[in-house]
Amino acid sequence: MKYNLRSQVLVFTATRVVLNTMYRMVYPFLTAFGRGMGVDLPTLALALTLRSLAGAFGPFLASIGDSRGRKIGMLFGLFLFTLGLGLVAIWPTFPVFLLALILSILGKYTYDPSMQAYLGDRVVYERRGRVLAITELGWSLSFIVGVPLMGLLIARYGWAAPFPVLTLLGLLAFGVLAWMVPRDAVQSGIQSGLWVNFRKILAYPPVLAGLAMALLLTSANEMINLVFGIWLENSFGLMIAALGAASAVIGLSELGGESFAAVITDRLGKPLAIGLGLGLNCLAVMALPILGTNTTGAVVGLFFFYLTFEFALVSSVPMMTEVMPSARATVMAVTAASMSIGRAIGALMATPLFLYGESSATIPDILPNALAAVVLNISAIAALRFLQRSIKSRSDTPVI
Repeated sequence: MKYNLRSQVLVFTATRVVLNTMYRMVYPFLTAFGRGMGVDLPTLALALTLRSLAGAFGPFLASIGDSRGRKIGMLFGLFLFTLGLGLVAIWPTFPVFLLALILSILGKYTYDPSMQAYLGDRVVYERRGRVLAITELGWSLSFIVGVPLMGLLIARYGWAAPFPVLTLLGLLAFGVLAWMVPRDAVQSGIQSGLWVNFRKILAYPPVLAGLAMALLLTSANEMINLVFGIWLENSFGLMIAALGAASAVIGLSELGGESFAAVITDRLGKPLAIGLGLGLNCLAVMALPILGTNTTGAVVGLFFFYLTFEFALVSSVPMMTEVMPSARATVMAVTAASMSIGRAIGALMATPLFLYGESSATIPDILPNALAAVVLNISAIAALRFLQRSIKSRSDTPVI
């Protein structure tokens, strides 16, 4: 039975809600997971760093989307994801939890590029920003719906309660996609192999500039992303349920960023939209130490921080799908890997910076992290400008 692209986009988005709920629930409930498994904050931060570093190997798997077809890439990603979570459901221990972090990120970073390449093959560039922005709703909806529900499960049944539920949802998504998405033939000239595609990417300045931009902007985001739950809990005494509610507010802000991207990114042009989002994100992050003197101000500051970041990030996705169409899935996978490395770098820096701010009697807890995020965002804007100049200087490059 054939399904139209609109139905497939809805299923892709719902699947991303499941994948991203696992990815994102760790942050606000970091201390709850630590208490449940009997490990401290530095150990958990190291686990998240290892998860991010594991994501750097995503291209070795996601290139399946180029060499074997987009559907196979999506299904393999879901298999890895479901396997990881199923293991924790059976053996809820810290080593298995760490393994699940790694398998789930590899699954996400295999599924996402294959899905984005599938849509890149079927949607013209002028309208691709809107369609891909719809699938990015799976990121914000995971914080609006998924993370608060996981918080309720943790509060009632313990830290391991989300894993059986997410395992079942992963199995359901696998079955629906296997049924709904047609087997796509590999295009002539695309099945060139992983290392051939890597060599093409590494020799192409516009792609390298885009990868640097992706690394820098996600590293900037991780400066706040890793510590905001600890910041809210330490500063204002927020407990699990309240942190889940704060996560829903942040999810709404990201939904706003994705909606803005769907409406105006194609009209503004992708590079201008990215630069605008990063500039506004610098203003939002510097407002956090000022607004964060009470719970309401802190949540409002986080709302604008995540809104502007999400707008910039979602605007970058369609641009990267067109930088090298001949290796589209591999480019998106390497972009995801760059983001993962950026988050690993951010995770290594964020906790020491926050602990320094927390130990200081003269500066706000979050200020060192905010300053680092601004520096990284400005560097990402510089990489974006280099990408634009590289494209203009090459006549064989698609117009971005």
